Amino acid sequence: MKLSSNVKGIAFLVSAAFVISIQNIIIRWIGGDYSALEIVAVRSMVALPGTLLFFRYEGRRGLPTTKLPMLEFVRGLFLFLSYTTFMMGLAALPLAQIEAIRFSGPLMITFLSVVMLGETVGPRRWVALIIGFLGVLLIVQPGSASFNFGSVFVLISVLFYALVAILTRKLQAEDSSATMAYFSSLVYLLAALVLVPLPAIVGDVPNAHPSIAFLIRPWSMPTLMDGLIMAGLGVIWAIWMYLLSRAYSLAQASVAAPFEYVSLPINILWGFLIWREIPTWMTLAGAALTLGSGMYVLYRERAERKRPSQTELEYAAHLPDGDE
Repeated sequence: MKLSSNVKGIAFLVSAAFVISIQNIIIRWIGGDYSALEIVAVRSMVALPGTLLFFRYEGRRGLPTTKLPMLEFVRGLFLFLSYTTFMMGLAALPLAQIEAIRFSGPLMITFLSVVMLGETVGPRRWVALIIGFLGVLLIVQPGSASFNFGSVFVLISVLFYALVAILTRKLQAEDSSATMAYFSSLVYLLAALVLVPLPAIVGDVPNAHPSIAFLIRPWSMPTLMDGLIMAGLGVIWAIWMYLLSRAYSLAQASVAAPFEYVSLPINILWGFLIWREIPTWMTLAGAALTLGSGMYVLYRERAERKRPSQTELEYAAHLPDGDE
């Protein structure tokens, strides 16, 4: 039986979610021995040539250029901050809780689209946004005994990711996906190298929170195996980008985007199998509220515009781990 384009696209999207989940495992696995910035630098050195391959795949030659270099720089910087803070969250939180918080991505994009771009959102979607952010509060539980400061970094990651989505709107008319990926990876690498002196400047911080310790840990020469594993993050990024591009070239964004949420059960499974992590009922309840409201926002945009909404496309094509 011949599969429809939408079904094939969804299969590629689920595969992409599985592949990128491997990144979370790797960062959690080696994060106790190396700096987050060191991992970002090695990953970017491998990923940067990959962006040139995507550029060639688009039928272009030479190095990517842009008419909006400052906007590309700011977008790359926001992606660097999003990816780095996401990694800092990985050092302190269970995988399921991190993914549940990331579900607020489409809600954050919609909110910023209203605030920054003046887009109109009806009362139903405002209710969905409020419910979704209440779900985030259930997950994070600020002020409670179970509150983990690492969740703040994941929320910061989602915020910067949403800002990237807004900037992408302004760039997509001028620059291709490969061009944007090239410049963002270049900024990743430069930012990580500029921040090399950070551990020496900050000095030793006794009893630092795991997220902070991951950021300010001094760089060290990785073993051959660890170096290959770090470099593998760049390969994972390239595979993820290909799968994601194939998914949204085959399937309608409005049909495929909700399947981004398959990342939660995947990461719940990894967390349980490797670290015996079991999500709390509060995390699951908050995730359900955030997931439900996010899917409703996507549904309303599809129904009102009768075509894939810009918010959907940006959420689907630009995730926090990276240009990821």
